[in-house]
Amino acid sequence: MGDGDVLADGSLLAAGQREQRQELYLWGPQLGSGGFGTVFSGIRLSDGSPVALKRVARESVLQWDELPDGTRVPMEVALMEKVGSGCHNIIQLLDWFELPDSFVLVLERPQASQDLLQFLQEQGCLCEEQARWLFCQVLEAVRHCTACGVLHRDIKPENLLVDPESGDLKLIDFGCGTFLQERAFSGFAGTHAYSPPEWIWLGYYHGHAATIWSLGVLLYVMVCGSLPFQDDPDIVLGKVFFQRQVSPELQHLIRWCLAKQPADRPELEEVSCHPWVRGRRF
Repeated sequence: MGDGDVLADGSLLAAGQREQRQELYLWGPQLGSGGFGTVFSGIRLSDGSPVALKRVARESVLQWDELPDGTRVPMEVALMEKVGSGCHNIIQLLDWFELPDSFVLVLERPQASQDLLQFLQEQGCLCEEQARWLFCQVLEAVRHCTACGVLHRDIKPENLLVDPESGDLKLIDFGCGTFLQERAFSGFAGTHAYSPPEWIWLGYYHGHAATIWSLGVLLYVMVCGSLPFQDDPDIVLGKVFFQRQVSPELQHLIRWCLAKQPADRPELEEVSCHPWVRGRRF
């Protein structure tokens, strides 16, 4: 976005006016906060649409990138621009603007949704049919990110919005994300309980393998209601014990994703084609 940005009313927005975009939105109550920003409910004044306004302090931005027009922005903005279309399982970035001390991301706000952690706390453990429907949507989001060259790095229940009525799911919060690369990463970003064993014992990890590990942790949490590993020694040991009775197919998939050696974990396509994901028995 640059000197030729077009507003909803068809007028042009000069680069120097970007901070004035805040006047296009009515700010509401705070919805939540985390290490990478504070989220408020909001209304787009032009049409009354509900939005979420994520305010990120400039001083808290750890990674920066440039848009095609040369504008320097937080990495989160660049990543969301990359994944911005083609997948309804990823929250959409509708707009962004700068304030003197911060950036504001304007995001779609599905009104009936709650994060998966809240959903699990209310519902308890999910049955396998529920878990399959939600997990398949997570897979679609991750496949789209991968196709766009984006690594989310913080897939967990708090970053998944679920509509309790329809079961529709959206991946949110790219604040820990980065661009995919073939070489190993030597810096971890995300939630420690979802970090893979190779990061703990070697200090580096590859994006694809770490993503599969986090999907295994997520799937375990969905059906068992707790984390599979309680601390670093548990993660490194890699022994998976199931707190609830689950099907052999699901046990196999979770254990495969949580293989101690990265090379022993499945590829994303292998997860998508797994009998449990396809609703088949061995």
